[in-house]
Amino acid sequence: MSQSKTKYYTVWQGRQPGIYHTWQDCFEQVQGFANARYKAFGTQQEAEEALNNGFDQYMQFTVKTASGMKKIPVKPNKAGTEKPVIPSISVDAACSGNPGKLEYQGVDTQTGQRIFYQGPFAGGTNNLGEFLAIVHALAYLKKHNAPLPVYSDSATARLWVIQKRVKTTLTRTPKTEPLFQVIDRAIAWLQNNTYTTQILTWETENWGENPADFGRKR
Repeated sequence: MSQSKTKYYTVWQGRQPGIYHTWQDCFEQVQGFANARYKAFGTQQEAEEALNNGFDQYMQFTVKTASGMKKIPVKPNKAGTEKPVIPSISVDAACSGNPGKLEYQGVDTQTGQRIFYQGPFAGGTNNLGEFLAIVHALAYLKKHNAPLPVYSDSATARLWVIQKRVKTTLTRTPKTEPLFQVIDRAIAWLQNNTYTTQILTWETENWGENPADFGRKR
């Protein structure tokens, strides 16, 4: 009788994103979790690369066909809903230039009412703003003991939150120091706190513009 092959389970969105070595462990992370994103891989390297690259990037991969290389969609396991979860918080950032003047906010997904706002910060980038917005929402919800999910349309920012670090080429200067101080506090919060908040993907193509969008080009 042949031995069953070992599988490695990537959980992009679940109670605790990461790599799991058994289906039971993976299942515990995604069962009943709205918009859970997870998939099984044959090697740990594949699973780790998929986690680090993020769910959105993994949605497509390159294969060799008779006519050459072609991008084809991957259909990972998805246990989601057709509409946004209500109540919830949606976050977004705006940046005039890259880098440029940065601001971010979180709003009630259903009503659009602003819950928090920060900025402007000089010399920021949109990804940094999106990251800070998610962490701000996590801290806000934990402080108020509110079991609401958070929606973001930034795969990069969601990955940074999972990794508890940012990967930016922005230089720390006297001009950007106020922004970096906020980033430092956000990273410290992630490293020193646990949370059960679901961080979900805002599906713009299906639901329209993110309610937290500032309504101007960035």
